[in-house]
Amino acid sequence: MKFTLSWLKEHLETDAKIEDIADALTDLGLEVEEVVNPAERLAGFTLAKVTAASQHPDADRLRVCTVATDEGERQIVCGAPNAREGITVVLCKPGDYVPGLDITLSVGKIRGVESHGMMASERELELSDEHNGIIELPSGEVGQLFTDWLAQNRPEAVDPIIDISITPNRPDALGVRGIARDLAARGLGTLKPLAETVVPGTFDSPVAVRIADALKQKGAPLFAGRVIRGVKNGPSPAWMQKRLRAIGLRPISALVDITNYFTYDLNRPLHVFDMAKVTGDLVIKPAEGGERFAALDEKSYSLRAGDMVICDDAGVESLAGIMGGQSSGVDEDTVDLFLESAYWDPITIAATGRALKINSDARYRFERGVDPAFTRPGLELATQMVLDLCGGEPSHVVQDGAVPDTQRAYRLDTARVVSLVGMEIPEATQRETLTALGFALDGDMASPPSWRPDVRGEADLVEEVARIASLTRLQATPMARETTGVPEPILTPLQTRTGMARRTIATLGYNECVTYSFIDGAAAALFGGGSDATRLENPISSEMTHMRPDLLPGLLQAAARNQARGFADLALFEVGPAFQGGEPGEQVIQASGLLVGQAGPRDPWGSRRPVDLYDAKADLEAVLGAIGAPARAQINRKLDGWWHPGRAGTLALGPNVMASFGEIHPKILREMDVKGPAVAFTIWLENVPFPKKKGAARPALGSSDLQAVERDFAFVVDAQVEAITAVNAALGADKKLIESVQVFDQFTGPKAEAQMGAGKKSIALSVRLQPRDATLTEAEIETVSGKIVDKVSKATGGSLRS
Repeated sequence: MKFTLSWLKEHLETDAKIEDIADALTDLGLEVEEVVNPAERLAGFTLAKVTAASQHPDADRLRVCTVATDEGERQIVCGAPNAREGITVVLCKPGDYVPGLDITLSVGKIRGVESHGMMASERELELSDEHNGIIELPSGEVGQLFTDWLAQNRPEAVDPIIDISITPNRPDALGVRGIARDLAARGLGTLKPLAETVVPGTFDSPVAVRIADALKQKGAPLFAGRVIRGVKNGPSPAWMQKRLRAIGLRPISALVDITNYFTYDLNRPLHVFDMAKVTGDLVIKPAEGGERFAALDEKSYSLRAGDMVICDDAGVESLAGIMGGQSSGVDEDTVDLFLESAYWDPITIAATGRALKINSDARYRFERGVDPAFTRPGLELATQMVLDLCGGEPSHVVQDGAVPDTQRAYRLDTARVVSLVGMEIPEATQRETLTALGFALDGDMASPPSWRPDVRGEADLVEEVARIASLTRLQATPMARETTGVPEPILTPLQTRTGMARRTIATLGYNECVTYSFIDGAAAALFGGGSDATRLENPISSEMTHMRPDLLPGLLQAAARNQARGFADLALFEVGPAFQGGEPGEQVIQASGLLVGQAGPRDPWGSRRPVDLYDAKADLEAVLGAIGAPARAQINRKLDGWWHPGRAGTLALGPNVMASFGEIHPKILREMDVKGPAVAFTIWLENVPFPKKKGAARPALGSSDLQAVERDFAFVVDAQVEAITAVNAALGADKKLIESVQVFDQFTGPKAEAQMGAGKKSIALSVRLQPRDATLTEAEIETVSGKIVDKVSKATGGSLRS
């Protein structure tokens, strides 16, 4: 939002400096992006007078001038046709920077004659495009600053331009008057009263207006306008053109410039129709769909069914609240016009504008919310300006609909300023602030004005009071400490576990990845997803069409990108959500790690090797131990399709699957363009049982000072029997006495079959017995050993190796 200082002073009586205004605006929440002060680039230039001018001895179009300056007479060579004796000029001395030429002057020679500076034209000083001659001033003293002369004679030439950033919740600040209102409430001046004008009509409007019933309740609550006949549409006055140019708008004609001026001055977008191009009445209705609309931006649009349009008997004449059409636009031949002022529903305008990709000043304001109560007053003020600048005769106003009811009130609790923003502001000051901003106070109830649709609660009242008082006054105050007790934990058990898993995997040497939760459908299908339930209705791109069913696709894609850039050995991990369906309850939290390439660096001893499933298993067990998983979990082969069928496993407690680990299936690696080997693990953090006790204390250490006993057993079993079956069976022989069971040897292959029979192998177990009450006797040891042999033999179908 741009405006000039003089424009602001049309609404604000103030003597504040531009610097103070800029600081106040930013402090009020209207952040100043830029202040362009033309006086700064003209600060060094002074007035001078040509006392003599003679022909250059070696150039027909150059004159050698003697110029009286504040530093004495100087010789200047000038090629301007109006360089002559007796005129007062603007002097640029050696060392001055000339903005229009982008040069710094120095003493030079022109055709052999020295020149000590230059006399400037308006274009060279960026005052206008005039460059046919140097500036001739009708008055002024030698040595007077040119900026002082401009301030007295042409103040618009040194009028500062302020550019502020408007947040979406402040539509009232999209007009200069709204900005002035904020500054007046801050105390930087007094808000000038806005003229109340009602222009009486002299005849009935030949054009009626009507809003379709389907739009009256929401899309177009109010539409008003009037015919003005006998106008003369010439150029707008110089003061208006200068203001519009200052904010980056190109003056077109008086009628168009008036609508643009009202848009920025009072945040009241308007539109004018050429009556010679309108057939019948104007009707606001939904488009049927498929109509072609030629807009004023010289583009043609295909309208959707339901888009809100203004039509006459000939068809669509305007895209309501967004942009007018070429077919009914005014031009220099316009004599009779229809001036429109309406209130449009912000959501309807935003939806149409986004769908058609049309950006306009009107859309920008209507979709944020203009003042509905100012619809008719804005029409009257604009009518008066048309009559003043273009002449004409107005009709009676025609209207359909009514101003929407925006009345609402909220309790003003003056004590909440302290609790919400920590500022002590007297009650009287709070009431004065809200009154200055246009709020109506009735006891302890405050009603927001119609131009503030963003105020929707008691907290918003506090925000307004604090904003005007200045949040820079807020003093930092430490929060009171609890004097007794330990505060309740803030993080949930799952959040604590998630953080512990993340830290543990990082300490194992993995690099954390944060990938998108969206992947392409083909990758999702490889990992059990890709259904319509997880398809995005409006995806970012064709590579992000589905919610990820697992974290591994994103990690494998990251690995492929790194390998393409020459990084072959990778350790990546991610902790985050995966989606088994489209409903809220079908989201799970996973922790996944991926190892690709070789384990360890290259060295002279040949210790470098490809990663294998035992690397993934070791890291998985470390993470499970850190998050408190039970030690006695079963490993089975109930695997998903993306794991290698013979080199992967699943850790589970009965039917509860806690984690999977192993090699990634070669087919998956080919599809994901990853060069193996690649191993991984995935933990379902919510499936790992949480501690039953909620206390922070650890359980007592169960140590024993009695001598432990270790016994080794070797069993002959079928080659297909898994070692974990034997280990679990041995652990179950005496759960109180047996502390641990480990596999320390496995004898397989042709030699084993030659000794033990075809299809057989040997598994050797080391069992540690830890007594708690008394030292074990030989008989007790033998009894436990017999139980171990029986349990393992029954579980595996094998026998003790002789």
